[in-house]
Amino acid sequence: MPKNPATTTRDALLAAAREEFAAHGIAGARVDRIAARAGVNKERIYGYFGNKEKLFDAVIKDALDEFAAANHVLADDPVAYVGAAFDHYRQHPELLRLLMWEALHERSEPLPDQYWRAERCGEKVTSLAARLGEEPSPEVGRTVLSLLGLAMMPLAMSQLADLLGAGTDSPESAAAMREHVVRFARAALENRPSAT
Repeated sequence: MPKNPATTTRDALLAAAREEFAAHGIAGARVDRIAARAGVNKERIYGYFGNKEKLFDAVIKDALDEFAAANHVLADDPVAYVGAAFDHYRQHPELLRLLMWEALHERSEPLPDQYWRAERCGEKVTSLAARLGEEPSPEVGRTVLSLLGLAMMPLAMSQLADLLGAGTDSPESAAAMREHVVRFARAALENRPSAT
């Protein structure tokens, strides 16, 4: 069955926008470049998404959906989750860039899809809490954040990693960093103080 042309156009716009936003952020991205890359008139962007900021929000949602689909839940194996997250961020560096641009973008209102995103994050906390035999809590939330930070930081701050002699430019150095991150996560979880 042939694809719906509207779906194809929307997908092309999202793919083009992901590249543009990852490279330039929300403020620096240009609607005309996105439209040209997607091979459509820029008015299609407004028709599908309303404005540039809503297009960015749709790009973020798609990227986070892909991340969630590619990574198993924390309760299965939190250490393996950290390794899988590292792999995903390495294979999809645009996700890290999009998240950093989003963090830098000033908003006067809550994040788009805030409820959906809070629900997803809550699932991570609940999942890890179950694995640890604890109730969900801010402490478990801090642990989830730290585990994700372990996977993100060497790739998000590549200049710092290079300065520390821990860059990930070659397959060998990336594999060494992944192994380090996984070992660090394992040690942190094994030595984590129990909840009181």
